[in-house]
Amino acid sequence: MNKIIYLDAAATYQKSDAVLAAMDDFLRNHYANAGRGICQRVADVDDMLVRSRARVAAFMNARPDQIIFTSGTTMAMNQIADMIPMRATTRVMVSDLDHHSARLPFVQRICDKAGQVVVCPLDENNDIDVNNMPYADVVVITAMSNVLGQEQDVAKIIRAAKDKNPSVITIVDAAQFVVHKKIDVREWDCDYVCWSAHKIGADTGLGIIYKKDINVNFGNLIGGGMVKRVNADGQIVWADGPERFEPGTLPLTQIAGLIPAIDNLEKNRPNLGLIEYLYDELVKINKIKILTRRGAAVLTFVVDGMHPLDFGALVGVRGFCVRVGIMCASWIMQRLNVPGAIRVSIGAYNSRDEIDCFIKVTKEIVK
Repeated sequence: MNKIIYLDAAATYQKSDAVLAAMDDFLRNHYANAGRGICQRVADVDDMLVRSRARVAAFMNARPDQIIFTSGTTMAMNQIADMIPMRATTRVMVSDLDHHSARLPFVQRICDKAGQVVVCPLDENNDIDVNNMPYADVVVITAMSNVLGQEQDVAKIIRAAKDKNPSVITIVDAAQFVVHKKIDVREWDCDYVCWSAHKIGADTGLGIIYKKDINVNFGNLIGGGMVKRVNADGQIVWADGPERFEPGTLPLTQIAGLIPAIDNLEKNRPNLGLIEYLYDELVKINKIKILTRRGAAVLTFVVDGMHPLDFGALVGVRGFCVRVGIMCASWIMQRLNVPGAIRVSIGAYNSRDEIDCFIKVTKEIVK
């Protein structure tokens, strides 16, 4: 097989021609730094930032001044953890659906400050058990597990958290959710949401933080662009709005590709009917145990008597790209009692023929 069949969109989404063209045009014809001059080119870059921030805000039903650019979901979670006041009595709720990047920034800061991490139970379907949520000061919600691909009822979870503690701070990891479902921060009524641009077909090195109240909880990152001025006595006057959370030079080339990525996603989301079709075929193979439900956004499975890495190597030499291993999700793997797994995920660019090819090769390997 000469053609590569890419079935790992959940790890990173392939780029459309429109995204590549927008980034190329920016680099060739419009490249300059933002907020650092008054020439026309800088003004054009500043305008691009304004338009991109507004487009992201509309995409999430937020205001533009609530959108912070960062480098990705991992950095976003670390920044958010730094923005939240942590005390010895702080209780942070997590769940076994969490990606390492969603839980560990809070765990580390709790360890430093002697707070407490509480794990919310999952129900029999491996969804967050809203009826048995613990009391918490901070709640981290994985809107869609990167292993199971099941949409969580974020609004219901947040309502339940607020019933127990009206002043709870809620944080939503939407890195997997964003490509499949509409984010509505007003409906969710959350304090923070984060996701990575490369998950929707923009470039790596760009992430989004939604911050409900942009005027509270200053972070620890300090640098140029977030300061209005420093007075003679050393007093710092911080910038207003999201700029005070964006030190240094932003990933401008990546931001240039963000609007076409969002436009493309809204017109053409992944066809999850292909995942259901794959489910219906693989469930017939005795040696395969499927870990995900039919209708999930991804298909994750194990093969009896075969390590996931061995399966990955065998399909890899045949031209297939799939995700194998623990997928930065140790807790759900432990709950499922597997050492790792194989995940198939698709973009809008994948076809039925590609899925048929994967089914054929999988049957050959596990026979």
